[in-house]
Amino acid sequence: MSPTTQFLAQTLPSLLFGFVFYYPFFMAYVWMAGGLSHAMVFERKRDVDVNPLELLPSRPLVTVVVPCFNEAPHLREVIEQLMRTRYPYCEVIAVNDGSTDGTGELLDQMTQEYGRLRVIHNASNQGKAVGLNTACQLARGEYILGIDGDALIDEDAIAWMLLPMLASERIGAVTGNPRIRTRTTLLGRMQVGEFSSIIGLIKRSQQLVGTLFTVSGVIAMFRRRAVIDVGFWSPDVLTEDIDMSWKLQIAGWQLRFEPRALCWILMPETLRGLWKQRLRWAIGGIQTMLRCTSHILRPRHWRMWPVYFEYMTSIFWAYAMALVLIISLVRPFLPYDSSWHSALLPHWQGTLLAMTCILQMLLSLWIDRRYDRDLMRYFAGTIWYPIAFWTITMATTVIAFPKALIRRRGKRAVWTSPDRGVSDVP
Repeated sequence: MSPTTQFLAQTLPSLLFGFVFYYPFFMAYVWMAGGLSHAMVFERKRDVDVNPLELLPSRPLVTVVVPCFNEAPHLREVIEQLMRTRYPYCEVIAVNDGSTDGTGELLDQMTQEYGRLRVIHNASNQGKAVGLNTACQLARGEYILGIDGDALIDEDAIAWMLLPMLASERIGAVTGNPRIRTRTTLLGRMQVGEFSSIIGLIKRSQQLVGTLFTVSGVIAMFRRRAVIDVGFWSPDVLTEDIDMSWKLQIAGWQLRFEPRALCWILMPETLRGLWKQRLRWAIGGIQTMLRCTSHILRPRHWRMWPVYFEYMTSIFWAYAMALVLIISLVRPFLPYDSSWHSALLPHWQGTLLAMTCILQMLLSLWIDRRYDRDLMRYFAGTIWYPIAFWTITMATTVIAFPKALIRRRGKRAVWTSPDRGVSDVP
């Protein structure tokens, strides 16, 4: 056997299979270590039951922006919840972005009920970024809280997010802690696990190194001066929250994650809805990375390198995993005996992976139980979400990368009717 043949038959498959398995395994323990460290150092001594209004050094005006597209079934509940917030100095701007389901009429009706509510009507679907930009220019407050049209924010969320903002002038944005409302199906309950075991741990880990991959667009507070500094939200990026996060950090602004700022959201409970959402997230993330690479690689942005290179590695992993799956289908037809014929997941690695999933889920639910006390009851339905997460990541990334490459720069990212899950929300 020639050296080239030996490499292709023995060494390459071992390296490929090893990377495909050990990369998510390694990242799971990085996230667990980071999440636990953050919880023990920054969260353990925090009192979640204290009134955050008493901790604020001042009480500036906050503008809450609610971009809406076909949100009529949920919008009244969202606006009424905003009016119940305990922070007294806030105005609400709702942007009706060309809705066709009566959202505009409902908003006009509610302006008669709530003096703090202002409404902007766009004649056609312009996209969330355009709505945010318009509202930001008309806002009276220096702090802009953006939430989605299905988001129910906790009555103290505004105050909790203001705390880090007022503590440092260099903080450009603070992201809250979204929690899942739709828990009536297995897919909904699995996403409960995702927001704890994956997203919650990742944000805590990234905050330790000083860079967040993204704020959560469903609940994020921005310093108006910082938004103006980076040229507002980009209307041609599918994920305006990821794009804004990296623009802010490249410009020298810092981001913070505030787990006490809770927000209850609806998520897709159909596979089709989940797929469309995650594909959009993947395309938008890759769009942002492609745009920002030349800036991020400059030495002065070295703090962003760990998050950047981890994301790029995840793209490479997705294609490596896809290749392994293809090989597993064709390996019976390979003309020679080689390491390509080895099992896709040998026995002891499979056991180790199962134990890691259990440990990751238990740890994440234990950390987040302070903010969502019913989390542990969903353990059985969420235990395998880490595996589902990596599977979805692989599939969406493989498809999203070429889509992001060929997507025309400047093409407006407009709304599609959102999948908000089932109507029976507990």
